[in-house]
Amino acid sequence: MSSVIPTLPGRYYTDAEIFAAEQREIFEAMWFCAARSSDVGTPGAFRTVQVGTESILITRSRGGVRAFFNVCRHRGATLCVEESGSVKRAFSCAYHAWSYDLDGTLVAAPNMSAMPDLDRVAYGLARVHVREWLGYVWVCLAEEPPSFEETVMGAVTERLGALELIDNYSPDALGLGRRIVYDVKANWKLIVENFMECYHCATIHPELVEVLPEFADGYAAQYYVGHGALFGEDIQGFTVDGSPGLDRIPSLAEEQDRRYYAITIKPQVFINLVPDHVILHRMYPLAADRTIVECDWLYTADVVASGKDLDKSVELFHRVNEQDFEACERCQPRMSSRLYAKGGVLVPSEHHIGAFHEWVLEKIG
Repeated sequence: MSSVIPTLPGRYYTDAEIFAAEQREIFEAMWFCAARSSDVGTPGAFRTVQVGTESILITRSRGGVRAFFNVCRHRGATLCVEESGSVKRAFSCAYHAWSYDLDGTLVAAPNMSAMPDLDRVAYGLARVHVREWLGYVWVCLAEEPPSFEETVMGAVTERLGALELIDNYSPDALGLGRRIVYDVKANWKLIVENFMECYHCATIHPELVEVLPEFADGYAAQYYVGHGALFGEDIQGFTVDGSPGLDRIPSLAEEQDRRYYAITIKPQVFINLVPDHVILHRMYPLAADRTIVECDWLYTADVVASGKDLDKSVELFHRVNEQDFEACERCQPRMSSRLYAKGGVLVPSEHHIGAFHEWVLEKIG
């Protein structure tokens, strides 16, 4: 086998038709991590998110979390224009005042008595498949969604070697300590590829390789099943200066202490596990050359409630994010260069990215 293998051709990062196929065959067909469960923690709380070409409304009723197409069934108006908020009992369209219960049923409309044959369920909000896991709401727009256990949970098992190892971090019980939203002018695949490899780490991540010295050798933690990168000998915590972090997650196994684990869940989730917190990225691809990345830093509920200073803890991966996204934005304009028409190459420590490229090609045909 050659020491270098080809990447995808440049057009896969710039072509609007390819991006449209990815929206249809990947983001609108697979399980998509849409929001933190606490974003819709009480009945009537809602959040709207972009999934492929569709706006999706996520809310909670007394029966649990719900997800709907954010489209009024009367004339197709956007039902909720706000990104987040709360309603008391129903969602009401600002155009003609059609109103829907939290479970999606049509409950009121002007002159409704003149329409006795209007089926309130059939003309209720169109539901989207929904699951809650790891403290997040996952949605799938497909009529028949793929197995959540195989595609989402399976990715964690494949990376860590056992699903229960992520349960040791109790991600669903952690509190949201900080959220930063990044508007990245780059194709979503460039961001995935960057997260999957560490060939660049010694070049652009000085703070990270100080904390995780093995990253200086160019092999990412994701390269080996079950492997977690060990903290440096003099490093006390996963912080920007190696100083002590926050309270350790109490359910963590001893062998997971002082280690960093990274997980990619295709198509748009990155999970980072360290002893005192979890960092979770969600990507919302909006165009071939633009991706919104929402990053959550999660700590024990006691840490969040105490108001402890999180800055040194958050700053480390915030810098990593900014460094990574700047690198992706440096690549994006040159994806349309004639010199990249046939793509570039992957060196041995990046060969696993080739499997990601094959997966994309299989999905979009």
